[in-house]
Amino acid sequence: MFAIGWHDNGSVRLEGRLDAASAPQAREFLAEVQGRCRLDFTRLDYIASAGLGILIAVQRRLRDGGGGIVLAGLSPHLREVLSLAGFEGIFEFE
Repeated sequence: MFAIGWHDNGSVRLEGRLDAASAPQAREFLAEVQGRCRLDFTRLDYIASAGLGILIAVQRRLRDGGGGIVLAGLSPHLREVLSLAGFEGIFEFE
């Protein structure tokens, strides 16, 4: 199961598993995001390479416009996955 939507605090909340099956839903939602965006991973259990690719594409688009993504609420496991993928040099971690 996967869910994505706006949180009350203005961040984007991701829940469940971001994998190949849920990637189209995430891509469609994040295509509407502009400027600087905080992604709340507190409820995200898993991210596959398809999800990582979406994050990179959105980050490129937002940076071209002067914005970017902040990754927040990462579990130790997800932080390790993103670190091993080299995302610490691409994204801001909160």
